[in-house]
Amino acid sequence: MKSKLIKVHPDDNVAVALVDLFAGDVVEFEGQSLKILTDSKAKHKIALVNLKADDPIFMYGVLVGKALSAIDVGGLLTTENVKHEANSVSQKTETTSWTAPDISKWKDRTFMGYHREDGQVGTQNVWLFFPLVFCENRNIELLKDVFEKELSFHKASKQRQLLRNLINGAPEDTAVAEIEEEQAIFDNIEVKFITHQGGCGGIRQDSVSLSKLLAGYVNNPNVAGATVLSLGCQNLQIDIFKNALAEKSAAIKKPVLIYEQQQEGTVDEMLAKIIKDSFEGIKKANQIKRQPAPISKLKMGLECGGSDGFSGISANPALGYASDILAAVGGSPILSEFPELCGVEQELVNRCVSDEDAERFMHLMKAYEKSAVDAGSGFDMNPSPGNIKDGLITDAMKSAGAAKKGGTSPIQAILDYGEYVTKPGLNLLCTPGNDVESTTAMVGSGASVVVFTTGLGTPTGNPIAPVLKVASNSTLARRMPDIIDIDSGAVIRGEKTIEEMGEEILEHVIQVASGEVQSKADALGQDDFIPWKRGVSL
Repeated sequence: MKSKLIKVHPDDNVAVALVDLFAGDVVEFEGQSLKILTDSKAKHKIALVNLKADDPIFMYGVLVGKALSAIDVGGLLTTENVKHEANSVSQKTETTSWTAPDISKWKDRTFMGYHREDGQVGTQNVWLFFPLVFCENRNIELLKDVFEKELSFHKASKQRQLLRNLINGAPEDTAVAEIEEEQAIFDNIEVKFITHQGGCGGIRQDSVSLSKLLAGYVNNPNVAGATVLSLGCQNLQIDIFKNALAEKSAAIKKPVLIYEQQQEGTVDEMLAKIIKDSFEGIKKANQIKRQPAPISKLKMGLECGGSDGFSGISANPALGYASDILAAVGGSPILSEFPELCGVEQELVNRCVSDEDAERFMHLMKAYEKSAVDAGSGFDMNPSPGNIKDGLITDAMKSAGAAKKGGTSPIQAILDYGEYVTKPGLNLLCTPGNDVESTTAMVGSGASVVVFTTGLGTPTGNPIAPVLKVASNSTLARRMPDIIDIDSGAVIRGEKTIEEMGEEILEHVIQVASGEVQSKADALGQDDFIPWKRGVSL
């Protein structure tokens, strides 16, 4: 390792420890000998100058905090001596110029995808079942049990074999031979199921918001068709859902089968009808084959979760470089998690192509922060205990690193929750910072693949879009190999550049998008779906 510390930006007055440091250690850094004053774990921040109380703290070239008390050179930044602080933004101050990466090796690249009649191209071929209201969750679960068992989409698990052995009194390591693994009936279609707790009981705006999200899932290019269950009396009426679907696509050509229980008779009669109709739809969808498509057809969600002090200097900027390549060839990267853009608003506002989008971004950010404050919280409470333990001690510090996922390309569109991506180039989507809520939202806005950076590890997946995990450090990749797809730890060790790692990420995305490699989340059957509930319950 070339150094034990790294300064991310020339204007920073703190550095990141790349290894564990101990009080009394002397570190050679930027031509000076720096004495470490306190035991400091890797990923945490060390003062490079003497800081007095109320002095600003800069990282990634932006304000990320303020000193609560004096911190001497070589001292450790903690939640006891630093508080959250971020620059405010009121207007666009300039239009940021952009030097696009060299795309000569990418401009003609293709992936093998599922072409839809509206011109979108999917990375998966899914028939989706979901309810308009939580009252239908049980019927969705009944259908899931029937279709998964009869179509053999889920093979026997190690956990099922363990329970079988316990029941039979056999040794725990007895082979899986007793549980037969049937071959799937269809080889070119997946059947997935969504349940949720919405559709009624809250404010009407929540039902409208949910209708837009669910319509986005139907319109997502990874979906070949859908079976939708309604009770009949709920807030999220069928016509509200149909209107939301029409907003996404004026003349949607996919089969969308809708059933209303209060009009169908008994449960058995309704389920029998659903099974017959859906089976015919699934058979037809299975005939759709992968065909070549330019990578400009990819819509790539950019997500982070379980972040650590290395996320902002390895995995996130590497994903940002992959995002820039995709934007340069005409694809659509999607950056979300608005609470984790706090402190970098000015940079993002200046990157907006249109003044209208710059104004809309500021409005959405301020409205969101106000709603958090009104609820007795605030963006400053965003870092989780895990974030703080691994070096992200203020929201602005976490945000400055999280925003690196979006690279440096111009922002072509600002979208509110539930709106669909239609423009090539980088799109900003208003979502919570919550991992699953944000991932759920990006897929509902059209993401056909999601790349998810993590420093601590998370199994998050999605029912209809592959979610690839990028580890910020190799220790995590070795400890949790069943959930990590890509290890960016080589950046920390100085063995690979950000650009090299970014290209490796994009290559892996193309392989997954083509069906050549399965994401670890899909291999685990990790199908997470949590809508954002913005209002109160009534």
